[in-house]
Amino acid sequence: MHTNPLDPLQLIPLSESELDELLKIEQSVYAKPWTRGNFLDAMKSNNWCQLLMNGSTLTGYFVAMMGFQEVHLLNLTVANDFQHKGHGLHMLESLVLMSKTVGAQWIWLEVRVSNERAFSVYDKFGFKKVGERKNYYPLTSHQREDAIIMSYRL
Repeated sequence: MHTNPLDPLQLIPLSESELDELLKIEQSVYAKPWTRGNFLDAMKSNNWCQLLMNGSTLTGYFVAMMGFQEVHLLNLTVANDFQHKGHGLHMLESLVLMSKTVGAQWIWLEVRVSNERAFSVYDKFGFKKVGERKNYYPLTSHQREDAIIMSYRL
């Protein structure tokens, strides 16, 4: 499927019918991807599960959980073919707008210490490193990786 570069980027809510396409991206980007069950649980919990579409092409997505005066970004992913084209920043800008509409004052996230590209995007956007979580992410059955905790003041 070819994408028309003139098509505007648009966010739409995730539905079960798009899960197969989303999971292909998730599995191609991450060594330890979320499962279908993880996404279904997020949808059932009324988290924001948004797809970034360029015309009819899925280019990325995010999942965020609302809390009291804060939003926790759980997953933000850009398909390999669309990375380095501003799609991640577009989703972050949309998340900020959505968060402000519900009265949130902060956005929080964790990022793997090894994911320098994602850390750079969040840092460039204005997120600040506020701490670390030791052994937060699974690497193998016997190893885990630390997470950097970042926050963004709305």
